[in-house]
Amino acid sequence: MTAPARTFFFQSMTASHTSNTSVREVGELGKGIGCRIWKKQSHRKVLLSRRNTTHTQHSNMADQKMREARKFAYCPYSKFRVGAALLTHDGTVFTGCNVENACFCLGICAEKTAISKAVSEGYTDFKAIAIASDMCEHFVSPCGGCRQFMREFGANWDVYLSKPDGSYVEMTVEELLPASFGPEDLKMKKVNIRNEF
Repeated sequence: MTAPARTFFFQSMTASHTSNTSVREVGELGKGIGCRIWKKQSHRKVLLSRRNTTHTQHSNMADQKMREARKFAYCPYSKFRVGAALLTHDGTVFTGCNVENACFCLGICAEKTAISKAVSEGYTDFKAIAIASDMCEHFVSPCGGCRQFMREFGANWDVYLSKPDGSYVEMTVEELLPASFGPEDLKMKKVNIRNEF
C-alpha cells in the first residue's frame, strides 16, 4: 500500500508520535502470508511487521468512519455489528454496515454495502477497505462471499481487519482469497467442450 493510502487509514494517538517502529512475529493469522499488524500501544499505534515497510504518519479518518458505520448496523438476529470504510483511488470514502433480513439469505454484509455504494456512484478502482466489528478475540474477517465480491474489483488492493482495541491486520484481497477466480478468467480462451468427446 502506498504511503498516501496508508496515511488515510491510521494515525498515531498523539501528535508527537514519530517514526518509532517495532518488528516481531505475528500470530497464527499472519504466518506464511507476510501480513502486517497495527496495534495501539501506549497512546500510539506501532507497526508490527513481517514485511519490509517504512513508518509514516497515520490518519484516523477511516478508523472513525468504519466504527461510525458499525453503529448503524441492522442486525436484530445475529447481534453481530460490522462496519466498513472503503477508500477509492481518488480518495473518496464509502462506508457500509451489515443489514440483516428475516429471510436470512437476503442479508447483506458491510463490505458489500460499501462496495455497492461506491459502484452505484461510478467508482470501481479501490485502494483499501477497513473493517470493524465488536469481536474482541479475533480480527474480524470477511466471509467467503465478501472475499469474492471484493475480488471482482482486483486482487491487489488492501484489506484492514481490526479489533476493538485498535489493532489491525493488513492483508491484500489475494492473500484473503488465494488462487481466486476473477473477471480476467472469463476473458481467457476456452476449450471447445464438443471436441473433448
